[in-house]
Formats: sequence, C-alpha cells, structure tokens
Amino acid sequence: MTTVFGVPLAVILGQLMLGLVNGAFYALLSLGLAVIFGLMGVVNFAHGALYALGAFAALLGMKWLGLNYWVALLAAPAAVAVLGLAAERALLRHVYKLPPLYGLLLTFGLALVIEGTLFQLFGSSGDSYPVPEALRGAWNLGFMILPIYRGWVILASIVVCTGVWFVIERTRLGATLRAARENGALLQSFGVNVPLLFAATYGGGAALAALAGVLAAPVILVTPHMGSSLVIVVFAVVVIGGMGSILGAIVSGLGLGLIEGFTKVVYPEASNVIVFVIMAVVLILRPAGLFGKE
Repeated sequence: MTTVFGVPLAVILGQLMLGLVNGAFYALLSLGLAVIFGLMGVVNFAHGALYALGAFAALLGMKWLGLNYWVALLAAPAAVAVLGLAAERALLRHVYKLPPLYGLLLTFGLALVIEGTLFQLFGSSGDSYPVPEALRGAWNLGFMILPIYRGWVILASIVVCTGVWFVIERTRLGATLRAARENGALLQSFGVNVPLLFAATYGGGAALAALAGVLAAPVILVTPHMGSSLVIVVFAVVVIGGMGSILGAIVSGLGLGLIEGFTKVVYPEASNVIVFVIMAVVLILRPAGLFGKE
C-alpha cells in the first residue's frame, strides 16, 4: 500500500477531499468579504452573522412557509441582501470617509445585534436542516465514500465564485463598481448613482454570505453563533489572498482548505492553527497578500 509520511495514500486523498469541502465554504465566504472591502473599503465583521442569518432564513422558510431547499437557495440570499441594503443605507454610509476602524467596529456591533436577536428568538441549542432528497446518498470514489451533498457544495461554490469573478473583473458593471471605489465623485458627475452602487455591493456581499449559510445548513447544526469562529478563519483567508482581491479570495479559500485537510492527516494538532501560521508568514514576506496590490 502506497504511503506518504507513513500515512496510507487513500487516507490522505480522503482528507484532501474533505478539506476541499471546507475550502469551498472558505472561498464563498471570503469572496463576499473581498467584494465588500475591495469595492467599498469596509472591513465587514458582520459577515459571520449574515452567514448564520442565511442558514436560519432557509430553516425558517422550510418550517413556516414550506419552502424547499432549491427555493431557499434563492430566497434566503435575496432576503439577507435586502437586510444588507437597509443596513448600508441606515448605518454604513456614514463611515465611508472615516478610517477603516470605524467600519470594522460598526459591523462588529451589527454582528452582535444579529446574533443576539437570533439567540433570544431561537435559543442556542440549534436545529438541523435535512439534506434535499435529490442530493442524498454517496459516491464511491475508490479512496473514500463522498456524500453527494458535499460534492454539490464544492460544485456550487466553484460555479458561484467563478461567476462573481467574471462579473467583477470582465464586465462593464464590474468596471463601474471599481470606478466608484477609485473616484466616486467623478463617476457620479457622469450620472451614475454611486450610493446605489455601494448599497448594491453590500447587499451582494451579504447575499454571498447567506448563500454559504444555506449550503452549510444541511452539513452542520444551525445555531446563532455558527459563523462566529468561522469568520475569523475567513478573515485570515482574505488577508492571505490579498485584501480586496477577488481571485485571491477564491484561490486562497480553496487552497487553504486543502492544506488544512492535509495537516489533519500529517500533524492533526496543527490543523486548527495552520491557516494563521500561513497568514503570519505571508504578512512577513508579502504584506499585501499573495494576489494583492502593494
């Protein structure tokens, strides 16, 4: 039997596949953070709470309205996007001209409000969301049995991340959004509604977080604080990829998921800190991140 570092190759491949599933969530969440920071300059600490809100929207939609999983994939991100639009218009627009620390503190407070509200309404025990019928079962990959739903998570994340990258980097809309970040006053003089663009950007980032929450709901327990610890890892992913870099967020998210999975086999004790070790090394060698601009 082929071994690597004394571990059977099949075990390593299995952990890499599971790491890729985690990396899919990292990529999708860090993409939303990168979009908001890159186009608005706001460090959105409420991202983890919006992720939990998306999962709760799917769960409550199923229980109260009878919405199935496929409808929730669209309805939950749309509902959270509307909340994001309202938060941007009511709160965030007042801190754009202030140092980034003010935006971070404001979104941190927003996260506490969202998580506290969910806790008061639904408690901390959490609830489970059923895997949709069409995605139940598993594939035999030879080296592991992969649940179909986890394969779907990887596919959905890659498709969404690629689509968002294309819109931001290769379309006129993306060019307009980047121009609003560079010189909003000049762009507004040409008749473009820059405040609406900023609101739509935050709403879009919130929708990406909520979509990740819907995808995660059948995998983990839905609780008010499900995004609290994950968002710290996702911030590290964004820093490694480069703050505001769309491509960096995607590549770093998927890559770090694989590295984390490999570490769980070779040296399990380091699997919880390996992302932060890599972040420290990247910050020392390249402060702007792997794909960021100096």
